[in-house]
This record gives sequence, C-alpha cells and structure tokens, in this order.
Amino acid sequence: MPLDQGAPLLCAGITVYSPMKYHGLNTPGKHVGVLGLGGLGHVAVKFAKAFGMKVTVISSSPGKKQEALERLGADAFIVSKNDDEMKAATGTMDGIINTVSANIPMAPFIGLLKPNGKMILVGLPDKPLEIPPFNLVIGNKTLAGSCIGGMRDTQEMIDLAAKYGVTADVEVVGADYVNTAMERLAKADVRYRFVIDIGNTLKDSE
Repeated sequence: MPLDQGAPLLCAGITVYSPMKYHGLNTPGKHVGVLGLGGLGHVAVKFAKAFGMKVTVISSSPGKKQEALERLGADAFIVSKNDDEMKAATGTMDGIINTVSANIPMAPFIGLLKPNGKMILVGLPDKPLEIPPFNLVIGNKTLAGSCIGGMRDTQEMIDLAAKYGVTADVEVVGADYVNTAMERLAKADVRYRFVIDIGNTLKDSE
C-alpha cells in the first residue's frame, strides 16, 4: 500500500471502519447508506464495498453522482434535496454512516432506515441536532455516535485495506503549502485528503 494513500486510513479510515464493525454494518448483502461524500464518506464507500454490502451514497451535490457510481463503485446515489428520490428510498437501508458535519434535518434520513436500522454519527456539527423522537421510536431505530478505534481494530482495518486495495484519495503537498491547504479545506476544495510530504520537504531545506 502506498504510504501517502494509506496515511489517512489511520484517521478517516478507522473512523468509518469501527462503527461498521461494531454495529453490524459489515455483513455481505446488507444495505448501507453513506451520508456525505468527502474525506470520510469516500473511504466509507470503499470499505462497505470491501465488506460486500450494497452501498447508496446520499449527497446534496448532484455533481458527485458520477464520482460515487463510476469511480468509487457505489450501487446507488440519492440527491438529498430531491424529494422523489428520498421518498423512493424510504425504509430501505439497514444502516447509515453519517459523515456530515453540517447542521442538517435528521428526520428525512432516519426515514431511510428499515425497522431496527441504525444511524451512526461520525461527523461533528457545531450546533445541537434536532431529532424528533417519534422518528426513532417508530421502527425501533437506533441513533449512535462513534469515534475512531483502538490499535487492534486499526491493524485489522489496515489488513483488510491491503487485501482489497482500499486506499484514501489524496493530494500530496509540501509543508510550505500548509496555509494554502487550510484555505482550500475551508472551501472543501480537495479530493479528498491532503497529505504532507515531510521527507521531501526536509530534503529541500538542506
């Protein structure tokens, strides 16, 4: 595994791998939704496919459909702003990995879950979420959070990634590019992770 493409797995990778494992969203044939297609979401799609699951990407950006289906291998794509697409997918998913850090209405996405379905939060919105209890109680649905994983899970994830060729999509930059990278991150202008090449940066400074 190339080191630059493997490095983000130690953060983004384990962040999505761990909840898939512990909430049973790693079973072949199950249907998982990935809410948000960014640094976390694109890796979640890859791991879910490695597990043999049906994967639907849910995004507010119609322009990400081709990326999700053709390059990342998702089985379906839903534009969250499209009421018809959301309605058609109601009650179809065993679980959703929610990678979104923005404040979004939760009820429509909880509605995509099957009875006993699970919504796992790995994104961190800066304001409290509004979650109507009715949407969870009806259907016995679960809302949970997850934050990375331990050494054993991380090694297990790396082994699985090596076996199935799961890597992060990265842009390698020098240390002198950090400020620009931060500005681009604020604009969501990266696909999907920056990796700083420390080795070559140090050589250039000698």
